[in-house]
Amino acid sequence: MNINAFSIIIITALSLKFILDSAVNYLTLRSMCRELPGNLASIYDRDTYRRSQEYARARKKLEIAGDITGLLVLFAFWFAGGFAYVDSLIRSWGLVPIVSGLLYIGIVFLAYELLMLPFVIYSTFVIEQRYGFNRTTAGLFIKDTVKGLILMAVIGIPVIAGVLSIFEYFGSLAWLYCWIALILFSIVMHFIAPLWIIPWFLKFKPITSDELRNAILDYAATVSYKISDVYIVDASRRSTKSNAFFTGFGRSKRIAIFDTLVEKYSIAEIVAILAHEIGHYKQKHIVWGIVASIVQSGIMLFLLSLFLNSAGLYYAFGVEPAVYLGILFFAMLFAPLNFILSIVLNKISRRNEYAADKFAIMTIPEPASFVSTLKKLASANLINITPHPLDVLLNYSHPPLMDRIQALELSMMKRAAS
Repeated sequence: MNINAFSIIIITALSLKFILDSAVNYLTLRSMCRELPGNLASIYDRDTYRRSQEYARARKKLEIAGDITGLLVLFAFWFAGGFAYVDSLIRSWGLVPIVSGLLYIGIVFLAYELLMLPFVIYSTFVIEQRYGFNRTTAGLFIKDTVKGLILMAVIGIPVIAGVLSIFEYFGSLAWLYCWIALILFSIVMHFIAPLWIIPWFLKFKPITSDELRNAILDYAATVSYKISDVYIVDASRRSTKSNAFFTGFGRSKRIAIFDTLVEKYSIAEIVAILAHEIGHYKQKHIVWGIVASIVQSGIMLFLLSLFLNSAGLYYAFGVEPAVYLGILFFAMLFAPLNFILSIVLNKISRRNEYAADKFAIMTIPEPASFVSTLKKLASANLINITPHPLDVLLNYSHPPLMDRIQALELSMMKRAAS
């Protein structure tokens, strides 16, 4: 490791981010109450509330352990000259720059995945198992992990090779060409993911209950939402938790319901959940989310182009300049700005959740069913419904449950008065 302005900035930024995350986690753990607050009695009984707090504590502690491990290993690897050693090893093979870059990034990625694998295993087979959520077998876990790696290789290798090639050979406007290419890739992925990628992990099946299917299609017609069918996915193979999601565009557009949702919730409650998802679509939140992601990637690529030829960035890591190294090291340098952008995007996401909630409550036949559904979901999934405000500000893409319920009750009053 060589000390210069870049190394100091990166070390400081990563350390401050870790300190802030640790402070938020500490405040979150301190803010948890073992006794059930009176205003939560309609959501939790005492035993379920206690379990929700224990579950939240267990997950936070695991998160803290993962953060500490990741930061210490990164600094140890860097300070010991690990980045330079791997680079010199790969350069000694005399490969073309693109192949060298793919190997270097692949080695770093796999090393990180292996480092984090014990935490994933502990989360799945200890914490989730202890609180009754996990249904993933060891075989299914291995199969999902292998599938994920294959998918990363099939999609990631061409994408990374394309990015490396553009920055290697297209000069000062490489960031713009790369941005355009990634935009096109993102659009294509939104169309093919529901048809080819997600089904590799989750099986889509049309709803067999005519009563449920007709209720959903009838509601969709009342809000002018064109849909040919709604699908059930076999989420129960992995977890008992319930959810629903929207994916795709055009003919690949799908609304998917977890089979655990169908097992435990009434038709009115399922319609209410889907109304929320349709609300996101009708109010163009998905489109605006894609636009925000595109803008974010454009900012990142432009800044990358400014730093890619900075000799000081490579000197900080003790390596000779190379595009693949510049991209990897810039990701560390970009972390503080990316963190700030994530706070802004999370705030927008929370606002969109409120808007989708309001859309649902104003359009479903039984508005009270949405409030009851959110309470049931919170109880069933052991959600921490009293997070620390700073944790919400920095990390939450959804508003806390009590805030959502308060906003929903206000919308119900407006609906009743209109």
